[in-house]
Amino acid sequence: MERQTREMRELSQWAFPDPEELVDEQPEPIDSAVLQRRREFAGTETAALHRARAERAQRCGAAVLPPQYVPLRFSA
Repeated sequence: MERQTREMRELSQWAFPDPEELVDEQPEPIDSAVLQRRREFAGTETAALHRARAERAQRCGAAVLPPQYVPLRFSA
């Protein structure tokens, strides 16, 4: 009987971990992936805005100083 109780307690701790223990853990891999994709999107969006502004300025005949090129990373 005691063995069953101990096993059930272990299973319960595995299935329902203590919330205080979860705070100390690293972010989940999915969270890291989402944050990385958001950063990449922000970089892509910024590059697109710079290109659009440069094209618009060229059409208007203004001098264009292109921003520093920052290579973007691509993932599979």
